[in-house]
Amino acid sequence: MEQSFPSHSAEQEHAELERVLAALARTPRLVKILRYIAEKHFQNRAHEINEYNLATEVLGRSKSSFDASRDAIARVEAFRLRKRLKEYYSTEGKDHDIQISLPSGNYVPAFIRLDAMPQRSSAAPPLPEEEEIDILAETLGDEEEETLDLPKTSAAKSSFAGLSVLHKQPWLYGVAGIAALLTVSFGIFWSIVHSKSSHWPGVATSLPLNASPTSPQNAAQVPLRLLAGYNGAPKIDSASAYWQADRYYRGGGAFRRPGDTVERTSDPMLFESWRTGDFSYDIPLAPGSYELHLYFVASPADDFKKSSFNVNVNNQPLLKSFNIRSDALGANIADERIFKDISPDKDGLLHLAFFMERSAPTLNALEILPSQPHQQLPIRMVMQPSAVTDHNGTPWHPDNYFQNGAQSDPPRQVSGTPDPNIYAQERYGHFDYAIPVDTHGRYTLVLHFAELYWGPQTTDFHGIGDRVFRVYCNGSTLLDNLDIYHEAGSLHALTKTFSHLRPSSEGKLDITFDPINNYATVSAIEVIDESE
Repeated sequence: MEQSFPSHSAEQEHAELERVLAALARTPRLVKILRYIAEKHFQNRAHEINEYNLATEVLGRSKSSFDASRDAIARVEAFRLRKRLKEYYSTEGKDHDIQISLPSGNYVPAFIRLDAMPQRSSAAPPLPEEEEIDILAETLGDEEEETLDLPKTSAAKSSFAGLSVLHKQPWLYGVAGIAALLTVSFGIFWSIVHSKSSHWPGVATSLPLNASPTSPQNAAQVPLRLLAGYNGAPKIDSASAYWQADRYYRGGGAFRRPGDTVERTSDPMLFESWRTGDFSYDIPLAPGSYELHLYFVASPADDFKKSSFNVNVNNQPLLKSFNIRSDALGANIADERIFKDISPDKDGLLHLAFFMERSAPTLNALEILPSQPHQQLPIRMVMQPSAVTDHNGTPWHPDNYFQNGAQSDPPRQVSGTPDPNIYAQERYGHFDYAIPVDTHGRYTLVLHFAELYWGPQTTDFHGIGDRVFRVYCNGSTLLDNLDIYHEAGSLHALTKTFSHLRPSSEGKLDITFDPINNYATVSAIEVIDESE
């Protein structure tokens, strides 16, 4: 039988809101945020609560220039509010019949009766993730920062202190790389000579062949997200996930990339630094199946014909003769590779080795996610600057992996779906997506459309034929002469599903939106692994 909870009135919710606002009076910014999101909740306009609106309507950011990938103000302030609400209801508000919460990864408030809540653990220590996000929020202080993705802490200021000259003198960049490579090579030689065991390719380990997997006492908390070559306070990405400074590595040199623009990413901060030279990672993990994401970007100075390296996992090949520039189809283009069915070795460590073939390897970031065996985690994206949560509580990430086109603004109200916020914006124009997937699989692609522009509200509207376009995936036609208005009308949801899609050899679903008449458009994209 489905469990039901006692209801409460709007008057009770309003009364609780006023009590909490009074308790937050010394933090006026949090008061503004809570009042704004609560009013939207009371007006049944929760679909308007998103990162863009919080930043521009509450926190003073410019509507014309706000970029969620570079400015984390809404995510940081939402974290602060979430933390203060938890503190309030663990102290003076603990006996209130109705309590307000801000669910993680969401900006929509929840008003919950005390007798409908699960019992809290009074002595539960904060998780490492909570501690590190807390560090980030505290480093920002109470005053507004111009740029929030790189906190101005002493650690952040000093993280690349010895390399600042590389920004001012670009010609030194290659010299510094050569010097680092020589230094690292000597270090590798020394470690091979003096170590009883090694996880480098071709060197046997000291583990017995019949050893069982072990769970290290210091197993890393997953999801684990590391910024290679970075040494500073954690950073928050456009999906409100936090990324830590580099750790678990051995060898290589840490460098900050030149300030070139990186395409095909909503999070350029992932590519601001790198580790280069022969290096390895030994990451302690609990037994299980994981999904590994590796992030790369090629420099314009890389010689396409001579740039290749290898990556091994637990002494087995993962990437052979890998050429970032070839994989990404150019320099300064974000390249992400995904690998499912990744597990720690028998010693409880995941061993990743990056070593030279014709050039020094480079890595910008790595991510380890818990997953089910043989299945890549679903990819769900909305063509919006901030994440969206659907009616099932499933998060949809902000727009990513695109090249060309533009995002619409402001959000629109769409009918014919339980999740109008998924269709509220679009990417339009002549554009494409390179969505990373594991090469070992077939995938279902779901495209979500809505006609947000053409309709009776448009002065030069004619109806059928105002917008017509094609969609291709890896060279095959998925849709030809698609006319959203003809099939669904204006401001009404439309989905198209395609099965058994095969990724490219680079591990991508390359999806092209090609206009025939006026711009192509899409509002959301899902990619689902069909493996069992």
